[in-house]
Amino acid sequence: MEKNTTSFLNTLDEESVLSVVSAWAAESPGSSVLAFVSENDRASIPALQNQCNKVGLQLIGAVFPELLNGKNFYRHGAWLLHLNTPIAYRIVDKLSSLKPGAQGSLGQIADMLSVCSSSENQTTLLVLFDAMVPTIETWMGAVYERFGRKVHYIGANAGSETFQPMPCLFDSENIYQDAVLTVCIPNISGGALAHGYNPPENILLATASQGNRIDSIDWRPAYDVYSELVHKEYGVQITPENFYQYGVHFPFGIIRATGEVLVRIPVALSDNGALFCVGEVPNNTVLTILRADSAESPVEDLTTPFANESCEFALVFYCAGRRMHDRVRATKELGALSENTGLPVIGALSLGEIGSSTRDGYPLFHNATIVCSPWSRP
Repeated sequence: MEKNTTSFLNTLDEESVLSVVSAWAAESPGSSVLAFVSENDRASIPALQNQCNKVGLQLIGAVFPELLNGKNFYRHGAWLLHLNTPIAYRIVDKLSSLKPGAQGSLGQIADMLSVCSSSENQTTLLVLFDAMVPTIETWMGAVYERFGRKVHYIGANAGSETFQPMPCLFDSENIYQDAVLTVCIPNISGGALAHGYNPPENILLATASQGNRIDSIDWRPAYDVYSELVHKEYGVQITPENFYQYGVHFPFGIIRATGEVLVRIPVALSDNGALFCVGEVPNNTVLTILRADSAESPVEDLTTPFANESCEFALVFYCAGRRMHDRVRATKELGALSENTGLPVIGALSLGEIGSSTRDGYPLFHNATIVCSPWSRP
């Protein structure tokens, strides 16, 4: 890997940051830095902005619950990735007040893509959402309808693992929430995404839902049906008090017409028995309840695209819910990714992932998955 392409900082103190970014500025004046900052160090983002501005580097980035470095997770620090050219990007904020797929917002992304796209080398669109946006899948559907296979896609949700609202996307000047950051990355592959879940036979119907809220399943309060079925099938008694603890172990699966399963982790419960998931659940969706400990490791599928790629590292987003279910398995899967690719693993613990099961496939928004991309510095 080329010297100084990436830097993992345990702390974002002024001296450490300035040492890294000043060297990059000297190597490639006017270039860019993509930063993944741990939630515990988000207070240091203004200092990071100041240091990059001081040396003339463009800055874009996001806050994640934890960071990935090799086979380990880190609760403190930041990844700084040097992109040796100015990078085209757009941040669209106040998404909850916009109609999903608003043409003005898509136009901003289109203008950005027109700047960096090439007829010879296909571009990847890196998409980072605030996890609190309730219509992420609808937005991604609108993006794909507009741009289709003109670009590859990879993305993840940023924010807090507590699912409390907070600013979590930033550039050189500002920090945003209720927003999406889209970044044009030339000459890399899109994200390969997999979860390894095999759906059981039980089939349910979301008979009333809106956005990421399920009000009723099979015409009954969603919580009642969910808790009863988990108890019947798996012998686990779910209560309002332990709901979040068990939601990661028994997520919903959305059965698509193609047979593919989208995973939705329930993370909150309302007083009237509605369930809130990370990601949308359309009305009249066919559902099943998955058991997380039955999921097979998807590492072999994820590393297949690396066989014909010349790259510096593996960019990985690993679902926080998947890690919460089984920390030992999470560490093993990260280690296997590094071993199978023969590359450093760089990335973040995410709150939802965007990618596809094939290189040129439709970009789906998932929970409980791993998304991985071969990465070379633009």
